[in-house]
Amino acid sequence: MDANDGFRDLDRQECLRLLATAPVGRIVYTRHALPAVLPVNFCLDHDGAVLVRTSAASEMVRAVDGALVAFEADEVDDATHSAWSVVVMGAAAVVTDPAEHTRMLRTGPRSWAPAAQEVFLRIDPELLTGRELIGGRSLYGVRLPR
Repeated sequence: MDANDGFRDLDRQECLRLLATAPVGRIVYTRHALPAVLPVNFCLDHDGAVLVRTSAASEMVRAVDGALVAFEADEVDDATHSAWSVVVMGAAAVVTDPAEHTRMLRTGPRSWAPAAQEVFLRIDPELLTGRELIGGRSLYGVRLPR
């Protein structure tokens, strides 16, 4: 990243703090040998893992269980020309431990589209990166609106 591009790298704690404020993120995975992106609501677990609650019959669940995926969440403010983006990369797995599943029923995310049988998908953050743009500023000055 160019130091003059107006973006600031975020450390792990800043990334986790911002992720915790986002209601929706995107899972990036492979579907039929092509990239696929699916928006999902989520929450963070106590250790920073991304948790998604979804239908057990979901094609996405079958595609990502045991796979390396990316997860991205962001916020953009067009009025102030500010934004942040955080990307989590790691292994995704369906939670199969009964005690963990029970805990997540209490503390995990609520599905926006409830299904008869739901599972929790966990993405462990092996790599966590983020960047922020504040007020459209860079070392070259203020960017003017179009």
